[in-house]
Amino acid sequence: MAITPTRQSALTDAPPEGGVRPSYVSALVLLGTLFFMWGFMTVFNDILIPRFKEAFHLDYRHAMLVQFAFFTAYFIGSLLYFLISATAGDPIAKIGYKNGIVVGLLISAAGSALFWPAANLTSYPMFLSALFIVGLGFAMLQIAANPYVTILGPEKTASSRLNLAQGFNSIGTTIGPLIGGYLIFQYFSKTGAHGAESVKMPYLIFCVIFLVLAAVFFFIHLPHVGEGKIERGAGALKYPHVVLGVIGIFMYVGGEVSVGSAIINFLGQPNVAGLSAVDASKYVSIYWGGLMIGRFMGAVELSEMKRARKQVLLIVIPLLAYLLLWVAKSAPLDAMQGNSNAPVFGLWKDQFVQNWSVFRVYLPFVGLCWLLFQFSKGRAAGRWRFSPEPWSRCY
Repeated sequence: MAITPTRQSALTDAPPEGGVRPSYVSALVLLGTLFFMWGFMTVFNDILIPRFKEAFHLDYRHAMLVQFAFFTAYFIGSLLYFLISATAGDPIAKIGYKNGIVVGLLISAAGSALFWPAANLTSYPMFLSALFIVGLGFAMLQIAANPYVTILGPEKTASSRLNLAQGFNSIGTTIGPLIGGYLIFQYFSKTGAHGAESVKMPYLIFCVIFLVLAAVFFFIHLPHVGEGKIERGAGALKYPHVVLGVIGIFMYVGGEVSVGSAIINFLGQPNVAGLSAVDASKYVSIYWGGLMIGRFMGAVELSEMKRARKQVLLIVIPLLAYLLLWVAKSAPLDAMQGNSNAPVFGLWKDQFVQNWSVFRVYLPFVGLCWLLFQFSKGRAAGRWRFSPEPWSRCY
C-alpha cells in the first residue's frame, strides 16, 4: 500500500525548521514495552501445544492447530486490512497509529478473556477461537506499531530502530518460555488447576495487562508524524522487492515458529532426551534467545554509530545475552517459590555449573553470529540497490 505524506514527518532525513531534530526516545521506549509484551505472549503458544495435547488427548496434527489458529488470524487480518485499504482507504490514515495500537490491544484483551470460559467448558475449539482473536489483535498491532517505529526518526536508520524494537520482542520470547513453562506446567498444577485449567490465570493476567496498556496508549501523548493518504490498488505490491520480501518473511516465520512449537514435545520423547515439559521449556527459551542476540546485533550494525563502538557492542551484546540465557536456564524455580529448604543461590550456582555441558556447545554459534556480522558490514540490501523513493512512499 503506498502512502503519500501530507505534512512534514519523520520519514525524511532533513531536520525540521530551526535545525533541531525532534527526540522520539520516550515514544520508542513505550513501543519497546509493547513489543516485549506481545513477544512474551506469542511464545506462550509453544507452551500451550504440549499442555493441550495432554489435556485433550490430541495427536500432533491437532495440537499444532494452536499455531495454525493464531497465525491464520495474522493472514486473514492483514488480508482484510489490505482489501479495505485498497478499496475504501487506509484505516490507520483515518484513526492514526496510536488509535490503531489501542484497537489491537483491546482485541487481544478480548481474546485473552475468552480463555476463562474455554477452560471452564473444557472446549478446545473455544481455545482455538480465543487464540484466533488474540492473533487478530496482534496483526493490528503489527500493522500499526511496525511502521510507526520506522518513521519515528531518520529514514536512513529505520531498519536499525525496527531491529531494536524486535529485539525487545525477542526478550519477551526468551523470558516467556521460562515463566510460562513454570506457571502452566508446575505452579498452577500444584495449586489444583490441571490440564486446560492451568492456562486460565495466566491469560486473565494478559487480559488485564492489555487493558492497562490500551489505557496508557490512549491517554499518553505520542508524536504525530502524519499517516498520509492511501493510493488505491496494489500499492507497494507493484514493487518486486516487496513481493520477494513477503515470500521471504513467509518462509522465515514458518521455520521460526515450527521449530519453537516442536521443541518441548521433541525433547520430551524418551528416545531423544526424556525431559519433563517444564525442563524442555527452558530450551525453548535458549532457542528464542538466539534470535534475540541476532536482532540486537542487527540494530547496532544498521545504526549510525562509529565503527569502533559498533565493534565493541557486537562483542559485548552476544556475550551478555549468552550469560543471561545461561543464568536464566539455571534458575531453581522450586526453591525460589519456597518449596525447598536448600539455599536458593547455592542451588542456582550448582545448576549453573552443571549447565556448562549445554552452553559450551552453544558458544561456537555465538561466535559464528559475530563472524557473519563482520562479513555483512551493515549492508542489509547486499549488492542490490533500490531507489529510496518507493521506501519513502510505502510500507
